[in-house]
Amino acid sequence: MSAHFPSLPQDALALLRADHEQVRLLFAQYASLRALEDAEEMMAELVDDLCDALIVHTMIEEELFYPALRAALGDDELFDDAELEHAGARELVSQLEVMYPGDEHFDATLAVLFEEVAHHIAQEESEMFAAARTSGVDLVALGHRLALRRAELEDDMSAPPAFDGAPVPHDGSRRPPRAPD
Repeated sequence: MSAHFPSLPQDALALLRADHEQVRLLFAQYASLRALEDAEEMMAELVDDLCDALIVHTMIEEELFYPALRAALGDDELFDDAELEHAGARELVSQLEVMYPGDEHFDATLAVLFEEVAHHIAQEESEMFAAARTSGVDLVALGHRLALRRAELEDDMSAPPAFDGAPVPHDGSRRPPRAPD
């Protein structure tokens, strides 16, 4: 994954919104490749990039963003629901990581992932981001922490969290690249 974000101070919401845009773009690029013949290798690479982006995104949210807002807002239900949605997405990602475009259920699994992610993004950008704006959390400082953690994870998916007690939603292992059947 090669998502690069400006080094200028970016608040947490702008950073996460940029992640959301990247994910939407990857889904759209995959959809555009479906009409092409012999595009399975490019499709597989896109799905790998998508899966990596989703895993890194969910990790930085669960390790840093959600705990900061949960502490400030005290709204456990909103964050519990978001974490459950992340768990569902991680399960679908783990299925896709051992599949290849053209495999039975590959497109269906990706479609379900798209629907779940689209729903999650919509809810997050409306409810959670609105709550974050009024939470009193320093969103620029939090954005800086998110960017640093993302850089660590992009370098090494198994990098331990920078603080104690963080949930580790992904075991850090990366399965070997898919091979066509």
